[in-house]
Amino acid sequence: MDEVEVVVAHSERATLRIGDVFLKVDADRARLDIEVEAMALAPVPTPEVLWYKPPALALAAIPGTALGRLGEPSTASPAAWAAAGAAIRRLHDAPSPPWTGRAGLSIEELVAELDYECEWLVTNDVLPADLVTRNRRIAEAALRPWTPAFTHGDLRIAHVFVDGDEVTGIIDWSEAGRGDALFDLATLTLGHRERLGDLLAGYGADVDRDVIRAWWSLRVLLVLRWLIEHGFDPFAPGCEVDVLRSQL
Repeated sequence: MDEVEVVVAHSERATLRIGDVFLKVDADRARLDIEVEAMALAPVPTPEVLWYKPPALALAAIPGTALGRLGEPSTASPAAWAAAGAAIRRLHDAPSPPWTGRAGLSIEELVAELDYECEWLVTNDVLPADLVTRNRRIAEAALRPWTPAFTHGDLRIAHVFVDGDEVTGIIDWSEAGRGDALFDLATLTLGHRERLGDLLAGYGADVDRDVIRAWWSLRVLLVLRWLIEHGFDPFAPGCEVDVLRSQL
């Protein structure tokens, strides 16, 4: 009998792996509904839905390996990164879903979140005030008008799978929806800035790299408190706090 592997587990959701099946359990049915619908709409490889009975979703495993892991060098080839860029471009060029995703927050919403999170980080002595202040200044370049695109919304490097130089699948679509395309590009290259050129070679569009760098700072500032409160370690080498330090 296959063992049960706990992939991730916290108070909001859990993912288990049993052989070639992933079982996701989520306290928020809306997230699972979005995941199922987004995968059906996305013009890129996604996991096969085996069955869906809220609050649980069963998905078939995707062949290949993750493009990389935050905190570790990516061993994927430049061609694999370019293939990921081409796949993301197909997603961004597809008709947008009728709902707004995590990458689609308005400037006003982002500023309000940024105010709260930066104050929390400083007040609770999580980070030095100058590190927060300087990254917030960098982040402001991402606060500009953008053209809505079909975005993944949580396009972490571990969510893109490749086999050789071919993208075999993209997982975890619960944050998908209309949003800023550069949010996805920044999320995928977070902690792997040296791979941005390879990614954009496949993406093929004229992209403002300063905005991607701004999203690196903005995304980390917004997610640090959540990571800490849910048992993750953003201070691990090469992870979120090191991303903020590397921006200076």
